[in-house]
Amino acid sequence: MINTVEIQNLKKKYGRKTAVDLELLTLEEGTVNGLFGPNGSGKTTLIKILSGMILRYKGDVYIQGEKPGVKTKSFVSYLPDRNFLGNQDNIKESLKLFNHFYKDFSMEKAKKLLENMQLEEKMKISSLSKGMEEKLNLALVLSRDAKLFLLDEPIAGVDPVAREQILSAVISNIDPESTMLVTTHIIKEMEGIFDRALFINEGKIVLDGNAEDLRIERKASLDEIYRREFGGEEIE
Repeated sequence: MINTVEIQNLKKKYGRKTAVDLELLTLEEGTVNGLFGPNGSGKTTLIKILSGMILRYKGDVYIQGEKPGVKTKSFVSYLPDRNFLGNQDNIKESLKLFNHFYKDFSMEKAKKLLENMQLEEKMKISSLSKGMEEKLNLALVLSRDAKLFLLDEPIAGVDPVAREQILSAVISNIDPESTMLVTTHIIKEMEGIFDRALFINEGKIVLDGNAEDLRIERKASLDEIYRREFGGEEIE
């Protein structure tokens, strides 16, 4: 398998606190990887390093053989854990903005995703609910022909119907030549999409493996494994 991401001896500190401390981590092409951990465990910091938003760190990080930065932004598609829509008046303007900035943006794919998520181009951004905003953000991010998709809490804070639509969009856009890294606290509803599960705490990967192998080995779902690792919960 080809590695989309290769990390060696990565350390990132904020003052005296170590946010990320990874000796070795690779993400293979064509895989959907779940990154799970409690608040402050290093998930978002790692995502931001890979997205090129954080450039000051120690160690080696490569995406398609390139260090995160201006060049990798052309093939890395990043969904932050908060709304990133700007001052566009309506959804149609958001589509035009993404189409202008990203050469790999597919207007055809975007319109199909919007239709599946029951969003219309004429809708005003200011009138969208939180769930609608998250669906629009995801539609824009997934409409790129990227090599690496970074999704930070893609279904947090939305209702069950919106979650189903978002998960359907993610599953339908899994490409055998691209890689996904997804953080979520709502593991139970998402765990079916993951090929690999990585559990992180205090900046270190404490458990890593093929998702199905872990379920068989631990005789538990990924959600139950998470609760046992970080909540002290015994699984019978």
